[in-house]
Amino acid sequence: MSEFLDEIEGAIGYRFTDRGLLLQALTHKSFSNEQTGGGLHNERLEFLGDAVLELAISSWVFRQYPDIPEGGLTRIRAEVVSEKGLTRVARRLLLGKGLQLGKGEGKSGGREKPSLLSDALEALLGAVYCDGGFPAACEVVKKLFSVEIEQSAQSRYGTDCKTCLQERLQALHGRLPEYQLTQVTGPDHERLFSIEVRLDGKLLGNGQGPSKKRAEQQAAAAALDHPLAKD
Repeated sequence: MSEFLDEIEGAIGYRFTDRGLLLQALTHKSFSNEQTGGGLHNERLEFLGDAVLELAISSWVFRQYPDIPEGGLTRIRAEVVSEKGLTRVARRLLLGKGLQLGKGEGKSGGREKPSLLSDALEALLGAVYCDGGFPAACEVVKKLFSVEIEQSAQSRYGTDCKTCLQERLQALHGRLPEYQLTQVTGPDHERLFSIEVRLDGKLLGNGQGPSKKRAEQQAAAAALDHPLAKD
């Protein structure tokens, strides 16, 4: 087991001060129930890790994608932290190989169950948080989930929301969107531009930014979630 713990620490880029936390994260309740006097298992760490993961990813996408509106950020996060998304990362780490399971759970294929793998991954993040604090947990989340986050953002919005919106509307309706500056507020050194984007007069989205270009990107990102911009 010690060799496996070494592998996990190497894979996540974090060395535990208290390795007992890492072992606990990999211990299912079915295993502890079979031990004399019971023992620690990963349910409490999973509870904590779930919250840590949501906050870490929320913080990351908020800073990484300033042109994507709140609704889009929520959908990216939901996709990444879904059981399917967590299971994919857990399998990449080979977490199933090191899970401590009860005899019955082990025989029933527990090492490959998405629910057990996703729970163990959340527990692992909870363990990192307990051992090294939130900054350490954020670094592990970034290492493990940055590819999934980028893929989700790319598939939904592309790198250029204006170009993505233009291509979608051209393909779906044979027409291009129109952008309109609706308001400029703030002093000269701190302007805030408000932009609306429409198709045939119908409002698809609006955005704000310190420049027209950023405001248009925000408006386009919002418009990508409009029914007229979806297949």
